[in-house]
Amino acid sequence: MSLERCRFHFLPQTHSCRYALVLGDGDGRFTAKLLAANPGIEVDAIDISQTMLALLRQRSEQASDRLHTHHADARTFPYGSEGKSYDLVVTHFFLDCLTQPELEQLIGCIAPVLAPEAFWLISDFHIPRGPMRLLARAYVRSLYFAFRMLTGLETAQLPDYFTPITEHGFARIASHYSLAGLLGTEVWQRRADNLSPRRSHQIS
Repeated sequence: MSLERCRFHFLPQTHSCRYALVLGDGDGRFTAKLLAANPGIEVDAIDISQTMLALLRQRSEQASDRLHTHHADARTFPYGSEGKSYDLVVTHFFLDCLTQPELEQLIGCIAPVLAPEAFWLISDFHIPRGPMRLLARAYVRSLYFAFRMLTGLETAQLPDYFTPITEHGFARIASHYSLAGLLGTEVWQRRADNLSPRRSHQIS
């Protein structure tokens, strides 16, 4: 499945991470694979759905001592209340569910609890340039309409995460796009104060 391949594409990039914050992972397939691939990592997983968290715990039963689930709204979760410093954030097909103000507030709340040079994995829908642009725009619009009918989703368009995440000291260091650019997954890294922004590059 294209969405699943998108989520897993940069999983090898996380082998050195030790404390991960995963938001809205759905049925937990990525988090379960993350825990299995990296036996030294601990994960805080936040989801508004008890059902999805239960599926995650089932999938991650062998690593239950390293998984901490939180039934909460990621937009209002008290980040930093436990004094943790994360070196990995994962938001696969999650940021596109937020309005622009919600996204900017979320990034602002998470940034202070991240370690220097922390990684942020982002997978989302994109509107590519070129001949696929109009078709992709219509497809994304139909997705938002369907989710609004089914879940009451407030936002109706893809928010801009590039600007606020960059403003909080992150640079995109790798990216991969599929389905003619409709699906994208990216690796962002927080820059240490003495480092200049890194130039992004494509990984096929």
